[in-house]
Amino acid sequence: MAIRMPRIIKKSSTAKDVPKGHCAVYVGEEQKKRFVIPISFLSQPLFQDLLSQAEEEFGFDHPMGGLTMPCREDVFINLTSHLRN
Repeated sequence: MAIRMPRIIKKSSTAKDVPKGHCAVYVGEEQKKRFVIPISFLSQPLFQDLLSQAEEEFGFDHPMGGLTMPCREDVFINLTSHLRN
């Protein structure tokens, strides 16, 4: 059985590297890792729950330039793998 990777693009550069229709998110507990995800993920119920947690924990101030998500990297990758179209 083949393992299908989620449709996320890992980048670690600037906003110029974010393709149209995508947004940057920072994920991780201690060390934040930058992911570029399709904006279609933002409307999904599982991702909405994560956005609500991010709002509670971080508010609307995201000094890193993208959304900061309050979860471990492996949990985020697992979540986004279920959001594939």
